[in-house]
Amino acid sequence: MKFSCSSTDLQRVLGNVGGVIPSKSTLPILENFLFQLSKNQLKITSTDLDTSMTVSLNVTGKEDGEIAIPAKRLFETVRALPNLEIEFSANTDTNKIIMKTSGGEYKLTGESSENFPSIPVFKGKEEVEVENDALRRLITKTIFAVSNDELRPAMTGILLQVRKSEIRAVATDGHRLVRLINSNFSTADFEREIIIPVKALNLISKTANNPKCTIALNENHVMFSFPDTVLISRLIEEKYPSYESVIPLDNEKLLVVNKTQLLNSIRRISLYASSTTHQIRFSVKRSNISVSAEDIDVGSEANESFTCDYGAEPLEIGFNSAYVIDILSHIDTDEVIFKMSSPTRACIIQPFTQKDSENLLMLVMPVRLNA
Repeated sequence: MKFSCSSTDLQRVLGNVGGVIPSKSTLPILENFLFQLSKNQLKITSTDLDTSMTVSLNVTGKEDGEIAIPAKRLFETVRALPNLEIEFSANTDTNKIIMKTSGGEYKLTGESSENFPSIPVFKGKEEVEVENDALRRLITKTIFAVSNDELRPAMTGILLQVRKSEIRAVATDGHRLVRLINSNFSTADFEREIIIPVKALNLISKTANNPKCTIALNENHVMFSFPDTVLISRLIEEKYPSYESVIPLDNEKLLVVNKTQLLNSIRRISLYASSTTHQIRFSVKRSNISVSAEDIDVGSEANESFTCDYGAEPLEIGFNSAYVIDILSHIDTDEVIFKMSSPTRACIIQPFTQKDSENLLMLVMPVRLNA
């Protein structure tokens, strides 16, 4: 097996596909890349048995072949090189690998490609095409609210609801919920709900750099296809919570406030909140909001007031500052709307104006205020 390529191109591909490799594994072979060379196309694959990713790279091929290569050592070597040409050769009988550059030579030992787990041929009858910008937003606007509680596996992924006129992405950890609806995609001729693990979606959001992506589904897996990248992930086969039932429909107390001003205020005020509860207090009255916090244990407190647009009766409500900071950080508009009802009912937070073909809704549960 012989080929040559640019170290920069190889580093880029290895960086993408390397995200699949598990940090710890009982199967040492999973800590390898699978290199498969056919003419001038090199396919690099990695897998953790639940997620598999293959990226194609155009190279100058000289001798076809395939071999498994230690991922960490290879990537660290290539990353440390300047932008230059690499001559790569591998003896598939002895599994000895040599990389040569204009100034150095690097030798390592791989494994037979036969030891690498076979990637199943994906057969999916249900397909939908999505603009990459839309797909990336579906992921990045929701993934922060995913739960890491392994006892509730359904909530450790993002719920993707494919409908005939829209795609919905939903994430919740029980304290906050995010739902993004996007209608900017080719109309599907089927309807399906799946739960996709966070790891796969993080990889997709980092590698989605082509205009469009094809999402294909079968019973247990999802496949994301780009011109030079294919990612297959096992689905989380659990029932997602009935999230729509927790979205209040009668929150009529509307607060409109400058997002940046409020976000910066919460970041400052939260420094004085309890390190256990992270509780902050909103005191809202006509055209004014006060943000405050205190930590009785250490005798600290802080408050700030500024103008807002609010016309309902006065309201005091408490939140976990970290949750509100997360939510506000994922809203793009200059102003945000808080839709509230009472100090004990869920609060809806939305951008003041929605992006074309989108509807973004974020929800946060209040916390009980200290007396």
